[in-house]
Amino acid sequence: MIRRTCLLFLLSSLGIMPAMSLAQSIKITPITAPGGKTEKEDGDKPENVEGEDIAETEEGRRAKTDELFFEALKAKQHADDEQAETLLKQFLSKRPEVAAAHYELAKIYSEQKKTEPAMASIKKALALDPQNKWYKEAKAGILIANAHYVEAAEIYGELAKADKQDDEYPVLAAEFYERAGKRQDAINYLDMALARNPGDEDIQVHKMQLYLNMNQVENAVTVVKQMITDDPKNGKYYKLLGEVYDNNNMTDKAAALYDDISKKMPDDPSIQLGQATHYLATGDTPKYRTFVRKAITNTGMETEMQIELLKAYLSTMPDEASALAEALPLVAKLASQGTPDAQILDYYAAALEGNNMPDSAAVIYKKALALKPSEFSLWVRLMGNYQEKKYADSLIKYSERAMRLFPNQAIAHFYNGVGYMNKGNYPSAIKAMNRALDLQPETEKEATAQIYSTLADVYYSSKQYTLSDQTFDKALELDPTNATVLNNYSYYLSERGIRLDDAEKMSKKSLELRPDEINFLDTYGWILYKKGDYNKSKTYIQKAISLANGNNDATLLEHLGDILYKLNDKSGALESWKKAKEKGSDGKNLDKKINEGKLYE
Repeated sequence: MIRRTCLLFLLSSLGIMPAMSLAQSIKITPITAPGGKTEKEDGDKPENVEGEDIAETEEGRRAKTDELFFEALKAKQHADDEQAETLLKQFLSKRPEVAAAHYELAKIYSEQKKTEPAMASIKKALALDPQNKWYKEAKAGILIANAHYVEAAEIYGELAKADKQDDEYPVLAAEFYERAGKRQDAINYLDMALARNPGDEDIQVHKMQLYLNMNQVENAVTVVKQMITDDPKNGKYYKLLGEVYDNNNMTDKAAALYDDISKKMPDDPSIQLGQATHYLATGDTPKYRTFVRKAITNTGMETEMQIELLKAYLSTMPDEASALAEALPLVAKLASQGTPDAQILDYYAAALEGNNMPDSAAVIYKKALALKPSEFSLWVRLMGNYQEKKYADSLIKYSERAMRLFPNQAIAHFYNGVGYMNKGNYPSAIKAMNRALDLQPETEKEATAQIYSTLADVYYSSKQYTLSDQTFDKALELDPTNATVLNNYSYYLSERGIRLDDAEKMSKKSLELRPDEINFLDTYGWILYKKGDYNKSKTYIQKAISLANGNNDATLLEHLGDILYKLNDKSGALESWKKAKEKGSDGKNLDKKINEGKLYE
């Protein structure tokens, strides 16, 4: 038999329910033995009274039902609500006067979203123990779950008045009065909470927002002014007041506020940010940019907030190029302030990379990694920075370091494969790519398709054409609208002069997905050239050259020369080949074409 004191202790220590409410509900009295001695005094086995078996005494019956209750709570702890419900019902059939059992049953019904039985059970618990705050909270929870916010608010209001030390109850009463649309009642309870916890910022802001929702702007202003009075050196309260003015057509008051306080606290980041917000709202873009830059680079601003402000500011730029150009000096300044921060350095490196400064970006990525070598995303960005052929050795070096630290990350093996591919070491590239595929989750179809596509490139470069085609097919099975895969596959087919109809279809589809992609235009034009449609081919190649605008157009110019030769414009072809040579084309027959003025394919 579990002794009564042990039962109470176990229930309380398990946190199953408040020990006080259980003690109030289950009345335990010691068994009195003959001669006035208790069970404790005489040992574990009291003598039978007039031959009565201990199991048949009142104490014995209570012991059995107590065990039912305990077993019910244990079942609930093990998430066996069905068993817990059965045992609680058995217990209550014998002991309906135990409020705690009704409470536990109400909780089970509530979790099962059985509103009516939950409410019936908690009402029984409260009828037996009307002042128990846990039961009242449970009733409020059931009401809230069914959107009966006023009744729930009233319960929290009663609890707030009964417990004058607790500042949470009035806040809860305010919250649910607000949900019910009774905003003035909500404000009354917020005032009660503030009386118990003067100067609480969250409560004050909540009160301000309520007044604004009621269109009582002056009352909202009064609340914020009181916050300023309580803490006159806190810049964010002036910013808050300025926002109230700006958002309620009182921009003159906001301007006067910022003019005054910026003289007293010129270096406060919150005030600078408030000024930026004010000038943005009034359409003064130059002043907005001036003050938002000051706020972003203010050393009093937390790093996370600096980065968030920078992101928001850059999102206002008209295009990506402008954003990158604007970001670079700001992040450079952030990176030079105080103790180096890995996150700031990461953004600085990304800005350098975006501004076509990969060597400088690599230096900063490495500084960031020295501070936080466990940050895999930094390794990924450093490796991504080294994807060009000229950085093959660096990509191999740092991808191998990343592989040692993060052996199960597919992208580290992928970049290792790219490094070896760029180096011309195709067996090592194939090995690394296949390892990446082994580690890559099958659910991430786009990423897996990218690995297959790159592996197909490696197979093509190593003249394993059948494997290349099969691997491209796998990539397209996973991601049939991947424009890059469609382009590369179709280009390789055209270079080999096979399946030109398939190549044309794939290339055309890639252009439908990305109409002005220069490489895709070149591919489609080249396929048409291979099919003998020289005039149409010329149109697409010329469009690609026009879009390239003199950048990286050496191959395009060589292709145009070949097309012009086929169209019997031999002088035009020679001129185009010469331009391709000047731009750095490495076509294997380009020198022969120029020297002999003749097409070699």
